[in-house]
Amino acid sequence: MVSGESAADGGPGAAAVPRARGEWARHWRYDGLPGLDLLRARYVRHSFPRHAHDGYVVCAVTSGIEEVGLRQGTVRAGHGGIIMINPEVAHTARAGAPEGWTYATLYPSYELVAEIAEETTALRGTPGFDRTTAEEPQLGRMITEIHRAAETGNALAADSLLRTVVALLLRRYGGPLPARTPRTAGARTAARARTVLEERMADPPSLERLAQELGTSPFALLRAFKSAYGMPPHTWLTDARVRRARRLLEAGRTPADTAVAVGFTDQPHLNRHFTRIVGVPPGAYRRERSAQRRAVRPERL
Repeated sequence: MVSGESAADGGPGAAAVPRARGEWARHWRYDGLPGLDLLRARYVRHSFPRHAHDGYVVCAVTSGIEEVGLRQGTVRAGHGGIIMINPEVAHTARAGAPEGWTYATLYPSYELVAEIAEETTALRGTPGFDRTTAEEPQLGRMITEIHRAAETGNALAADSLLRTVVALLLRRYGGPLPARTPRTAGARTAARARTVLEERMADPPSLERLAQELGTSPFALLRAFKSAYGMPPHTWLTDARVRRARRLLEAGRTPADTAVAVGFTDQPHLNRHFTRIVGVPPGAYRRERSAQRRAVRPERL
């Protein structure tokens, strides 16, 4: 980092976690913005494996190029570009240029986006985005302003900007998401397989055993699951373990206990998969959440 570079200038700021040379990241929550996670980072060699999110992803690329791999192909965004990803959409992310990419990302929950859509748009059903990328330099600057306001504790500005940005994106690029109810026999089988894996996350069955329990063949299950969720069962399970690990870490569990609880062999395995998917190590993720809990704890009189 250049001396004097600050969060307001697009640099990492004091709370960012140093990573590989030239990389930094901060993944956190601000108490003044309920229903939202925040990530600001610069990645060069880091790449995100195929994964999905419970909520939405809205990021503004501030330098370099980000490549996002989706089922329908790869999209790229550079400075001034916005990337929008709907809940449960499997995707990858990596640098699209040798210098990597820097971005400010918002992870609004389904409930928050639905609330904003109901109040500010005429969308019916589950709101979502019809496009993955858009050239919106002004909205990109507003997204970085949300981060800046949160980092300085300005809840009024951060919340106002957040709702404005989401409302504008929904008006310009919004549409109803398709219903998630499984319609085909293959989709129903995939949903049943997902339920089994969620319930037996710490000790999952083999693919062959799972197929037998569901009354299908291993290859038929593989095809159905990938068609429904955009990734094979073992990749989905790793992602699901990391999602559950996030909730346990947020509740104060140690990384070592969390690794065992979600079914990873040991803490190093949790560290590797968690860092690849979330973008920061589990210890740093837990420290940010612990700091937030201390900040909102009422002072004893």
